[in-house]
Parts: sequence; C-alpha cells; structure tokens
Amino acid sequence: MLEEILQFNQEFVKNKGYENYITNKYPNKKTAIVSCMDTRLTELLPAALGMKNGDAKIIKNAGGVISHPFGSVMRSLLIGIYELGVEEILVIGHTDCGARCTDSHSMIQKMKARGVTQKNIDLMKYYGIDFDSWLGGFFDLDLSIRKSVELIRNHPLVPEEVKVYGLVIDSVTGALSRIV
Repeated sequence: MLEEILQFNQEFVKNKGYENYITNKYPNKKTAIVSCMDTRLTELLPAALGMKNGDAKIIKNAGGVISHPFGSVMRSLLIGIYELGVEEILVIGHTDCGARCTDSHSMIQKMKARGVTQKNIDLMKYYGIDFDSWLGGFFDLDLSIRKSVELIRNHPLVPEEVKVYGLVIDSVTGALSRIV
C-alpha cells in the first residue's frame, strides 16, 4: 500500500494537486472539532458542516472521546485555543460507532492471539493502565459526548469564553442533532 501512496503522491505534486488545499495554520472559522476516526466521516463530516480545508482544526480518535484531561486531545485543543485562535469547540459523535461497546477483555484476547505476551499486558497494568477505561467503549453515545463537553468546559486551562457544544452526526445522511 505504501508504494501506491508514494506513487500517487509523486503525481499529485507534479500535477500541483495541492494548489486546491493551500491555506494557513489558523482555522478560518476559529473552530476545533473533536470527532471519531471513522472512515465514513472523512469527507462526510466537513461536507455536512459546510467546512472546507482551512476552516477548522479537526482532532480524530476512536469514538471522538476525550479520555484524559491532560492527554493528547486536550493538549491539541489548548494549542488550538492559545496558539491558533480557536474560540469554539464542537464534540461530534456519530451513529453506528465502532468504538461503542468495545470490550477491553475481548481486545486483550485479540492482542494475545496476535502475539502480545501476558508479560507485556501485566507490565501495562503495573504502570497503572486501567484497560477497562483505556480500551473500553461507551454504551450511551449522548452521555459520552456530554462527558467530553463537560471535561472541556470545566478544564482549569480552558478560558470561560470558549464555547463548547456536543452533537451527533448520522454516519449515513450527515444529519446533525445537538446534544449539549
């Protein structure tokens, strides 16, 4: 797959395909979006929001969940706020999410089946990793979104004037529903 990507990239650059995407590092709409890494949202999410390249900072992870107040998602949001002018944050979950109802015990079994040793799993536990909260999913989509929104709103380093909203996007139609 990498060879295909590199070949395509050479043609892309040679044909100046990048010209349609030129923008700067500051989001035009002063917005950051936290959403899921689901492949259905790659083009659907920006299109359904009326966003084009350069309009928003988009942070994607499994489930669009902010799992730690000082993890990489919050770090990215804080950089967006203080260095890149973000004034509004949208936490957007989606229907039919693959991270929903993820079972950490099942995932550990899959890890073992692919060669991860019990010693390495025990080592993670020794370092304080709670597999249930780290790898486990969520059952209530709205509640998951509310938790992430509240984490941002109540974060000691996020200024009060930053607006934070929670939404759900239908992963087929792109229809939005406001949760918070």
